[in-house]
Amino acid sequence: MPRASRRRGEAAQRHADTLRFVLFEARPAGLLFPQLTRASGLSPSQVRSGLAALRDIIAENGWPPLIWTRADGYQLGAERAALEAYERAVLTEKLTEFRRFITGTVAPHAAARPGDKWVKHIIAQLNSIESTLDLVVSA
Repeated sequence: MPRASRRRGEAAQRHADTLRFVLFEARPAGLLFPQLTRASGLSPSQVRSGLAALRDIIAENGWPPLIWTRADGYQLGAERAALEAYERAVLTEKLTEFRRFITGTVAPHAAARPGDKWVKHIIAQLNSIESTLDLVVSA
């Protein structure tokens, strides 16, 4: 019998509820990870698991989003400017990740096997993702 994902288990759900309560009480301010750990009474591992579960619960229920900033930490339901800044930061990070994957893994594979159908396909798809993310980040 397959084991359920840790972030979908009952313990992760309880941790998510605890974190939601703590973050709701801190609104509109955010909490840095150490503050969130202390305020919730959870271990760092439990907080990480709870945050992952909380993001899933937020998405399922259409609740205000959870974001993280270096200055303010974790926040529930931030204002529009903070949400856009967070989204740009995440997309910039993903764009960098895709570019490194393309140049560090896919390009050498393509150079070694220039006629490979798989390589041609993945290059086309990744170039499309890269251009889309670049447009969004630059907007």
